[in-house]
Amino acid sequence: QVQLVESGGGLVQPGGSLRLSCAASGFTMAHFAIAWFRQVPGKEREGVSCISSSEVGPYYADSVLGRFTISRDNVKNTVSLQMNNLKPEDTAVYYCATDFVRSCWSGWYSSNSYNSWGQGTQVTVSS
Repeated sequence: QVQLVESGGGLVQPGGSLRLSCAASGFTMAHFAIAWFRQVPGKEREGVSCISSSEVGPYYADSVLGRFTISRDNVKNTVSLQMNNLKPEDTAVYYCATDFVRSCWSGWYSSNSYNSWGQGTQVTVSS
C-alpha cells in the first residue's frame, strides 16, 4: 500500500527554521520525483519544490528560492524540506506528493499532476 507521511511541522518565529520530512511506504522514493506543496485556507495548493530521481532540477518556487532546500535520504526512504529564514507568509499546511515519474517536469508546480499525497503537516510562522 502506497503511503506518504509528512512530519516536522510546528510553530516557529519569523527568521527561524524548520525541517519537514516526507516518509514513504509501499514504494522506493529514490526512483521517483517528489514534490512539496503548501496550502492556506481559501487558496489553491501551491508548488514549493520538486526533486527528481534523475539529474533534472531540483526546482523551487520563486517565493522560497534561496531559503528552502529539498533533499533525499535514500537509506531512510525520505525526502526533506529544510526551511530557513521563515516568514509569516510561509504559514500553511505542507504536503508531499508524487505521480510516480522519474523527473520533475516543466509543470511540476501544478497539483493536478500528482496522484499520491500525504496528509499534511502544519507550519505556523508567528511571533
